[in-house]
Amino acid sequence: MLLAQTGAGTQEALWFWIALLIAAGGTGGSLWLSLGKKLKACPLCFYQRSFVIAPLGVLLLGALSGTGQWDLFALLALPAATPGLAIAVFHVYLELSGKLECPPGALNLGSVPKQSCLMFVLLTAALVLQALGAEVPGALGTGGLIAIAVLFGVLLAAGSVAATPGPPPPPKEPYPGPPETCRPPYRGSEPAAA
Repeated sequence: MLLAQTGAGTQEALWFWIALLIAAGGTGGSLWLSLGKKLKACPLCFYQRSFVIAPLGVLLLGALSGTGQWDLFALLALPAATPGLAIAVFHVYLELSGKLECPPGALNLGSVPKQSCLMFVLLTAALVLQALGAEVPGALGTGGLIAIAVLFGVLLAAGSVAATPGPPPPPKEPYPGPPETCRPPYRGSEPAAA
């Protein structure tokens, strides 16, 4: 009924609905990893969860508003999704550089941060593609507002990462099992100095 009332079945709302589905899937997946698989979210995971729930809320309000302003709601969701992408990229960097080991994600297809990063790439791309259709009057225009949204998101990500406590030191003994949260990897005993 909502789709018929708002004209959401048209091509003009395609990327909006794709973004909404991605945000809903990302939110559901994040909650399932914590509640279903009993994984413990690290601070970076919590930030990413927040930054996928926020665009979901904006997009849901856009869908329920019945205004048909798909481009505007995508543009409004973009500053919330962009920091999630930046933090996910940083999280994957920490994992690939050996500073963190993270639990496997859904269906054991890559780690949780890698799945999050892919989800944020897709979400951000869908939001940008939808927002490009916005008709924004003024000197900034649509491209300018998209650039400002991305810059604001990057600044939010930098502040979030800077405010995050560092991981604990690597353990002296091997972990008793696979990771239930992101953690510093066990390095084994250090060679004795000569």
